[in-house]
Amino acid sequence: MTTALGKLVGRGTAWLVVVLALLISVGVLALRGEAPEGEPTGGLPASAESSRAAALQDQLPDAATEPALVVVTRDDGGALTAEDLGAVAETTGALADLATGGRTSPPVPSPDGGTALVTVPLEAGPAGNDATAAAVDEMRERLRELPDGLTAYVTGPAGFTTDLGRVFEGADVTLLATTAVVVALLLLVTYRSPVLWIVPLAVVGIGDQVAASLLTILDRTTGIGIGPSTTGIVSILVFGAGTNYALLLIARYREELRHEADRHQAMRRALRSAAPAIVASAGTVVLSLLTLTAADLTSNRNLGIAGALGITTALLFGLVVLPAALVLFDRWLFWPFVPRVGSEDPTRSGLWAKVARGVGRRPALVGTGAVLVLAALATGVVGQNVGLSQTQQFRERPESLVGQEVLAEAFPAGSGEPLAVMTTVERAPAVAEAAAAVAGIASARPGTAAGTAPGDVVQVDAVLEAGPGTEEADATIARLRTALDAADPDAVVGGTTATTYDTALAADRDQRVVAPLVLAVVLVVLVLVLRSLVAAVVLVATVVLSFAAAMGASRWLFDAVFDFPALDVSVPLLAFLFLVALGVDYNIFLTTRAREEAALRPGARGTAEGMAVALAVTGGVITSAGVLLAAVFTVLGVLPLILLTQLGVIVGVGVLLDTLLVRSVLVPALVTLLGPRTWWPSPLARTGARGHHRVSGGGAAPARHDLTSTPKEPTA
Repeated sequence: MTTALGKLVGRGTAWLVVVLALLISVGVLALRGEAPEGEPTGGLPASAESSRAAALQDQLPDAATEPALVVVTRDDGGALTAEDLGAVAETTGALADLATGGRTSPPVPSPDGGTALVTVPLEAGPAGNDATAAAVDEMRERLRELPDGLTAYVTGPAGFTTDLGRVFEGADVTLLATTAVVVALLLLVTYRSPVLWIVPLAVVGIGDQVAASLLTILDRTTGIGIGPSTTGIVSILVFGAGTNYALLLIARYREELRHEADRHQAMRRALRSAAPAIVASAGTVVLSLLTLTAADLTSNRNLGIAGALGITTALLFGLVVLPAALVLFDRWLFWPFVPRVGSEDPTRSGLWAKVARGVGRRPALVGTGAVLVLAALATGVVGQNVGLSQTQQFRERPESLVGQEVLAEAFPAGSGEPLAVMTTVERAPAVAEAAAAVAGIASARPGTAAGTAPGDVVQVDAVLEAGPGTEEADATIARLRTALDAADPDAVVGGTTATTYDTALAADRDQRVVAPLVLAVVLVVLVLVLRSLVAAVVLVATVVLSFAAAMGASRWLFDAVFDFPALDVSVPLLAFLFLVALGVDYNIFLTTRAREEAALRPGARGTAEGMAVALAVTGGVITSAGVLLAAVFTVLGVLPLILLTQLGVIVGVGVLLDTLLVRSVLVPALVTLLGPRTWWPSPLARTGARGHHRVSGGGAAPARHDLTSTPKEPTA
């Protein structure tokens, strides 16, 4: 592999690679076209009870409708007068031209008389989403004609669908622009060059657009339904991973330029050293993402496929296009810090060399301290609430959310989203009676029916006393499903609230299934890369501890700063996957270099000295990569959706912990304590060294310096 990559950076072939890459990219972008309208939230499997209820609902006459609920109150908080109700009836009655079937319900006053509720059925379904949003916007505009002193809110399923769609309007442009600015600033600070940062940013930026185009083409040809939140996460992954690969490659390229006059040969040697670690890192992330195909939730499966495609694209641009683009320019690209042959590397007496010596002197004390810090942070996960209701999805307060809160105060909390109990005509009275008797159900009555024959489907509307998404509502749904077994064993409970409940159950199942698969994948990849079972187990254990610490630290941020009510059900699994897979990246970069350096040194001290050198020479670039990745993930917070904000914060905190504490302190301390046993069962564990050659790629190695015997360190 490294030999093939090396041939692509020759004097003639580099130009050819760059030109072909540009032509292929332009072709892919031209084929992109319009993205299908994806669902903003994930779908349940067909076996879920609410999914089966939804299938039965499709048989009802009004299956193609989505209700918009108009909630009207007085500004002074008083009761609605007869004159107010008349004005409400007149204004909402004029909305009939927007309603499916041309009719709206009459105003229904609340028990205290302070609120009126009107139902307006609108067109639903994927083909009608634009029409539904347009109708909701028109309704909100017309309702401003209500007399002074009256305020109307449009909420319900149609209102929430519209407001949730608004979250993603222009999201791709916002995310791309913000991410590009963040990456540009951090690359400029990292390289301290007014020119160098442009090359990796341009390559990664083009790679991101190619990945987005491939996702659109995939979605259009397969119909898997990749939503805007998924494309946003994938864009963050491509930028984060792509710039990480660029940082590592350019660091090794700069190192080789200090030993090699020919920049093309220097890039070949850099690829021989860096490419195996980068490929192992990307492979770990891709395989970890593909474990999501074992998930029940469609959103998780789609993210796994989309993310794997994005990381693969980032890898190809990072190892094929970027090296070719870099060698097109001479050493002046690094100005003002131009690496010259024989010049001294500034990291030889830098911060990370001092850290390496400090860890090497007291590995037990340093390692114990790091574990205690991580364990203390991890205690924050105790008592963490998981599960957001529909009204808790936004950081901001759209009209549909406010309207739902007003509705919940005036009517039974579940009035806006009653449970849909699907049964048959002959069993509907018994089902309604059994449902009404369940604790937590305010009322239950037969509603829309597909027909009048005994076997025809009918929907029984069951109104919850508790608000949707609460623990009380979830417990009521579970009791209702159990109670209906006697009245109709074939009855199924669906509706928006039941779907939220089933989604939480599916998310819990996905976490229990996918998380062990991720750990298994990471462990196997580490064993193959490091040829060591001990090192693999140690690294997996450290990233799991880092994940727990990130979850705990983020929980305190969510409580004290953001005031979030709970975690979204999808966040724990996605955060675990990203932090374990991406956290192992940095450990792969560090330990592969440590193994390479240990093999250059005879005796039992080879591992300790090799780790010290590896930390000194990779500390700067890995820290820069970690800070950049953390910053890129926090860009998800520009969107007012709590799911993305929580995911960005947790991954950002976790990456910083992994970069600044786990990789820089804990792992070096553990490897130093274990010594050659770190590499068991490879021969390096028995001999302490395998000979003076590069383990990771071949080629003559430059002279190395031991940090334990001199304050000057080798090249970075």
